[in-house]
Amino acid sequence: MPAEPPAHAVLQRNGLGIILRVAAMACMAGLAALVKACAERGAPVLEIIFFRNAFAFVPVLFYIWRTTSFSVLKTTRPGGHATRASVGLVGMVCGFTAVSMLPLTESTALSFAAPLFMTALSGPILKERVGLHRWGAVIVGFIGVLIMIRPDPTHMATLGTVFGLAGALGAAGAMIAIREIGRTEPGPTIVFYFTLAGMLLGLASLPFGGWVIPDVTTLVMLVCTGLVGGTGQLLLTEALRRAQVAVVAPFDYTQLIWACILGYVFWDELPRAATLTGAVVVAASGVYILLRETRRFRVGGRGA
Repeated sequence: MPAEPPAHAVLQRNGLGIILRVAAMACMAGLAALVKACAERGAPVLEIIFFRNAFAFVPVLFYIWRTTSFSVLKTTRPGGHATRASVGLVGMVCGFTAVSMLPLTESTALSFAAPLFMTALSGPILKERVGLHRWGAVIVGFIGVLIMIRPDPTHMATLGTVFGLAGALGAAGAMIAIREIGRTEPGPTIVFYFTLAGMLLGLASLPFGGWVIPDVTTLVMLVCTGLVGGTGQLLLTEALRRAQVAVVAPFDYTQLIWACILGYVFWDELPRAATLTGAVVVAASGVYILLRETRRFRVGGRGA
């Protein structure tokens, strides 16, 4: 058996993994803020998606060049990549639309429902056994979602809320697709083909009059969506290379802190108490699901 790494080395790797994960969440919050700002300046969602993916190739290709080789782009699973891209892009379109319509903190909080949807769908789609503990956490999490949207009766029916939940559902579907295709395909390959599909989707809307000619400031922000989003993806990957999922994943919820800061600084937004309360409930249930899933794999795959 290989020797266990020294405790101080594990702590260092975990610490670096946490730092990278928090930095990734800052990038994702920054991406959402850029999407919101570009939409307010008149850029359509599909145009934003083109720039988000086209300029993400800069950090993504650099990462592939530095860490592996371009041979990693060879794949025998084009159908799997197409499924992952289709589901993920539906989630991206809905998520970006929600960001353009809702306060930044609120759209971010709604996106936290993704792990709950993933757990609920993993049984019927991946044929995984979901035990009572995880089902209980899912139910509690959805109560948290209701807390976020129910206090204002008129708010629950808003289109932005619908798109926010649809975006979380799409993200959950993408996670499930990644879990399936990830059995044979490395992470850089999955990221590359998803980014390519997103660029082509945005480009396909151009002939239908779905674009506007941006001014210089908007163009710079559009380019930054790709650079910031691509960098965030790579930081997520690097965090997982340094530390286990159970160590770093709970720090995904720091995105809400960044969203609160950016929302207040740039839009003078103060999050509703119901949004924060519901987000805490959703985050707690998500962390509990993660811990139960980690324990399930350690004890041999039994339902948890």
